[in-house]
Amino acid sequence: MRYAIIIEKADGNYSAYVPDLPGCVATGASVAEVEVEIREAIRFHIEGLKTDGLPVPPPTSIANYIDA
Repeated sequence: MRYAIIIEKADGNYSAYVPDLPGCVATGASVAEVEVEIREAIRFHIEGLKTDGLPVPPPTSIANYIDA
């Protein structure tokens, strides 16, 4: 599955979250690091849902850029 992620610049680091997986978040010192961390967080989150017998939400969010 391919999930959209949102990466935001914070004070001194970056944070990321997955709109389709509430509570799935990660932080990192750089964009590259937070991408690695959120990938692992997604895997861990999905594994936890499956272990608990809960459904895994399908990816439905769409990310795009618009010039203003």
